[in-house]
Amino acid sequence: MKFVDEAFIDIAAGDGGNGCVSFRHEKYKEFGGPNGGDGGRGGHVFAVADPNLNTLVDFRYARRHDAKRGEHGMGSDMFGAAGDDITLKMPVGTIITDAETGEVLYELLTPGEVITIAKGGDGGFGNMRFKSAINRAPRQKTPGWPGEKKSLKLELKVLADVGLLGMPNAGKSTLITAISNAKPRIADYPFTTLHPNLGVVRVGPEQSFVVADLPGLIEGASEGAGLGHQFLRHLQRTRLLLHIVDLAPFDGVDPVAQAKAIVLELKKYDAGLYEKPRWLVLNKLDMVPDDERAARVKDFVKRFKHKGPVFEISALTREGCEQLIRDVYRHIKSLQVAEQPPVYVDPRFSGEAAE
Repeated sequence: MKFVDEAFIDIAAGDGGNGCVSFRHEKYKEFGGPNGGDGGRGGHVFAVADPNLNTLVDFRYARRHDAKRGEHGMGSDMFGAAGDDITLKMPVGTIITDAETGEVLYELLTPGEVITIAKGGDGGFGNMRFKSAINRAPRQKTPGWPGEKKSLKLELKVLADVGLLGMPNAGKSTLITAISNAKPRIADYPFTTLHPNLGVVRVGPEQSFVVADLPGLIEGASEGAGLGHQFLRHLQRTRLLLHIVDLAPFDGVDPVAQAKAIVLELKKYDAGLYEKPRWLVLNKLDMVPDDERAARVKDFVKRFKHKGPVFEISALTREGCEQLIRDVYRHIKSLQVAEQPPVYVDPRFSGEAAE
């Protein structure tokens, strides 16, 4: 399915039904009194986070979503029925923003999470609501209240623990294929990856993390060059970045210059993204002669001046991949433990209180 990570939609909750003016008509009762019912409320518009979806493509072709209005009130004390609600299924990680003001309204971060994005209008009052001791035959009624109408921007940021970063043809797709269950298209030309690919990396029983392979970046990506700039936002939710570097580029360019260009694009795009933990992964060692590997790696690290872990791998032969994923898992697990809130212990039931 085509990956679409941005869409604009118009939604409208249902209007409330109008109240009714009606009087009882019973035999031998000349003044039966008011019996006009209230109108029904309009339908709400809900959004639900569906873990089975990974694209907003459906909203590209269906931009208008309207809930039903409530039925009008009727005589004989009959209230109008509520309008049917509608539920819009969206991928986990969707950000819902007001298209006019740019204000972030909601974020769908938990699978199965349901939020109300537009409330239906309340129904109007029938004349039975206005009966009083001094107004025995009211002819007042009120119309239904209008439902909320909004123009929304939907933006999807994939929820991955690890993001793969690098130039086109650095071997990101080969790496995610080697370590996870993802099966992206792989070819020997740049820009093979046209949309993010998510893969689950299994480290052991009940031990796994999610990795995202994004389209390659080129110099000027933060200003819109190439393809990767469209997906830089997906890296903002990752816990760790793996900077994949082609240590044996076929075109003879300097890998250090390419790597520095990627880091500069990160800094230009988002300072917070630039500050994220970033590990260096030197790929395609299988294409470097054995007697040159150590010298080439040492030269790269020295000139690049990277502060952080450095891994030497070959995604094609899977050399070094096992150690990489184990270290990544330990790092992700340590972050998850650190993010857990402290457990509150009531002092009345603590050991100290007991003494």
